[in-house]
Amino acid sequence: MNIGTLKTRQKRIREGMSRAGVGCLIVTRPANVTYVTGFLGQDSWAIVLPKAVILITDSRYSEQAAKECKKCKIVIRKDAMIKTVAGLLLKQSRRAGYAHLKKWCAQHTLQMRIGIEKSTTLTDFEGLKKELKRPVGADLRVCPKPVANIIETIRRVKDDGEIAAIKAAAKIAGRALGNATRRMRAGMTENELTGILDFEIRKLGGHIGFETIVAFGPNAARPHHRPTDRKLRKNDTVLIDFGVRIRGYNCDITRCFTTGKTSGLFSRVYNTVSEAQAAAIKMVKAGVKIKDVDAAARMVLKKYRLLVYGHGTGHGLGLEIHEAPSLSPKTEGVLQAGEVITIEPGVYLPGKLGIRIEDDILVTRNGFIILSEVPK
Repeated sequence: MNIGTLKTRQKRIREGMSRAGVGCLIVTRPANVTYVTGFLGQDSWAIVLPKAVILITDSRYSEQAAKECKKCKIVIRKDAMIKTVAGLLLKQSRRAGYAHLKKWCAQHTLQMRIGIEKSTTLTDFEGLKKELKRPVGADLRVCPKPVANIIETIRRVKDDGEIAAIKAAAKIAGRALGNATRRMRAGMTENELTGILDFEIRKLGGHIGFETIVAFGPNAARPHHRPTDRKLRKNDTVLIDFGVRIRGYNCDITRCFTTGKTSGLFSRVYNTVSEAQAAAIKMVKAGVKIKDVDAAARMVLKKYRLLVYGHGTGHGLGLEIHEAPSLSPKTEGVLQAGEVITIEPGVYLPGKLGIRIEDDILVTRNGFIILSEVPK
């Protein structure tokens, strides 16, 4: 990752830490660790200090970390994560100088304010508190404070490199889907088509963003159906929801189509869902209320008297498949330029069929750009 990009991110994170009243942040969420360090491995934490960032990983990732993390110190732990992090924090506290700490902490209830991400498991949080009970000085103790959304809020707006990665993932997704569907045959199972699509993604240099959904016929009425041995028939419907990950960033796309003859019901529902998606996408622009984008899609389905879906109309997308903002009737706030969101209305008719159409959309000051140029 570009060093300039990391420096900018780290500066913004420190500004967020200042607003939250913490002078040190323990980062445990994998996507946030990647965001602040550039590291794409697993089982690793980061510590953001006023003038440094520390990545804590283990020997499995030492070479990878050295290659990917150009703007942070790397610590290869030999003990449990909690013990290692606690030891580093206590060491940093003492290094800062007791006299300086005492003066600083006098204004902060005699505690060095260390933030830890609220998404951290309760077990890890309690374990860290226990390890940090050892005093730094005569009347000073290091105390972790749960904080939320410091990094997630910053991640909402993507830079040019992030947008390019999502677009590259979508390009691979389109090619992989075309290659896989050309191999579809009656008698093939959902599991077989899933395997072919996942293989095509790998062949093209991508990674699987999440567990691929392939649903034939009535199975598509289950929004998060898991592929089975159900066979494709000569005249059938198909729903495929899949993602590709490139350089840590994901696309998320859903396409529906038929084999053989297309029924009147499929055509009616598909055209309605397509109209609903278009209505929502047309609303996308910086400054527009998020709930209004959601409402635009739902109004189309109500107009045609079709069952309105229970899930959100979309969600943020980036290092994680589901990021802020959530596009739902209850979401407050407005869209921001630089956000990447999905628009994915659907209609689900149990025992008959399910249709969902999903694309990845970049929010701009004057409108939007569709990043997922995948044939429908």
